[in-house]
Amino acid sequence: MNKSIKSKLFISITFLLIFFILLLCILNNLYLEQYYINKKKNTLIENAKKLASMYNGNIVDLQDELDRTANITGSNIDIHDENGVPVYSSSRREVEEKNIIRGGERFGIKQKKEPPPNYSRDDDMVQEYAEGEYIFEPRRDTKMKIDFLTLVTKLSSGDVLTIRVPLVSITESVDIANRFIIITGIVIIILGSLWAYIFSKRFTKPILELNNIARNMAKFDFGEKCKISGEDEIGQLGQSINYLSDELDSAITELNIKNKKLEEDIEKERKIDEMRKEFVSSVSHELRTPLSVIQGYAEGLISNVAESEEDRKFYCDVIMKETDKMNKLVRDLLNLSQIESGYFQIEKTEFDLVSLMEYVSNKYKSNFEEKNIQIQFEAGERVTANGDMVRIEQILTNYINNAINHIDGDRIIKISKVVNNDKVRVNVFNTGKAIPQESLDKIWNSFYKVDKARTRAYGGYGLGLSIVKAIQDLHHNSYGVENMDGGVNFWFEVDKAELSTL
Repeated sequence: MNKSIKSKLFISITFLLIFFILLLCILNNLYLEQYYINKKKNTLIENAKKLASMYNGNIVDLQDELDRTANITGSNIDIHDENGVPVYSSSRREVEEKNIIRGGERFGIKQKKEPPPNYSRDDDMVQEYAEGEYIFEPRRDTKMKIDFLTLVTKLSSGDVLTIRVPLVSITESVDIANRFIIITGIVIIILGSLWAYIFSKRFTKPILELNNIARNMAKFDFGEKCKISGEDEIGQLGQSINYLSDELDSAITELNIKNKKLEEDIEKERKIDEMRKEFVSSVSHELRTPLSVIQGYAEGLISNVAESEEDRKFYCDVIMKETDKMNKLVRDLLNLSQIESGYFQIEKTEFDLVSLMEYVSNKYKSNFEEKNIQIQFEAGERVTANGDMVRIEQILTNYINNAINHIDGDRIIKISKVVNNDKVRVNVFNTGKAIPQESLDKIWNSFYKVDKARTRAYGGYGLGLSIVKAIQDLHHNSYGVENMDGGVNFWFEVDKAELSTL
């Protein structure tokens, strides 16, 4: 199992504390005693210089200073004359020089000359020392078995000053210092470990927060923001994470919008492609029938199948009717193609909508009488509309043609209008069968026919309502169809001009 950064940081700091405490203990054991001895030597030299400068051969004048120095340095101070006779001793008892012997080269002190045992005076030793020279000699009390660090120097009067410090006191001080370091080291390790735990927890908290935010960002969740304050590197990283989150959120949102639009465009293109294929197939089918009829009757005329003048006239009438159907189909296809391709631009003008409705209904007056259709025209108040009058007339014409072709029952066609704020809604109602629910949205597609047999009977191609849809889309107005009691109502909206009454 991988350790967390908090655990690694805590363990690293704790082991670092332990390492430095152990290193300190080892250095103390190896070098503290020698360092203590060197410092003691310097202290003894300073005091010896001071006493040497004050000593003039009269021990009475220097008695107090010698006692004070002995107490301060924790040493024994002796002064011998040139013959080795004691002049002064800071100890309460007379020092038996025969018990103090000069040792070897311990503590790095060079041995000058091995004195004979049980001596009380040695002129050779006294003559060894030169005035102003400070010599350290290791000496040992053979009776008490105590080693001394001894400083020996020759005074200006010829007397010899000896300052002795027991080495056991130095060793004991070093041991006490080592024990104290161990105790304080344990305390430092405990307190340091506690501090390392708190520090590692606080130090890794913002890192864990950043990690959590990064994980959420990987899941495309950009709602959570970093709340780290401060101007250090972690604070700057938090600000960068927040900036990155906002930028990714904006980029992904924009990408999703574009992707959705692309999907819609692809779907629209797919539908257009299907409509194009269906359109070509429908056009081919619609053209094949009249062409076959024209070809058949033309071949009959060439072959003199029609012998009488009346038969030949009938053949020619059929060819002319089929030709008219083809012309109408091609004309509607061209209109629809121009409108849907965007090349055709509507020309809006203001016109009297009621007058246009009267004009179109009057055009079909003979058709209404011929087919025994009762027309009901509800003009109402006169309204000024704003739009392309030619195309609005085309919509009315297509609606009325559609009503005539599908009328049934009471054979009534009702043309009316309703004014709603800035729009005028024109209705063309015809009695007859209702349009199936599944066909209400499809009748606006090119070549779609609800009743194909009936459509063939009146020569329709299913383009009239497609043209209505295209014209209304150019006007940015609504259109539609609804089944009503006893019939079907087709409607479309026209913009009302600012001056609504003529």
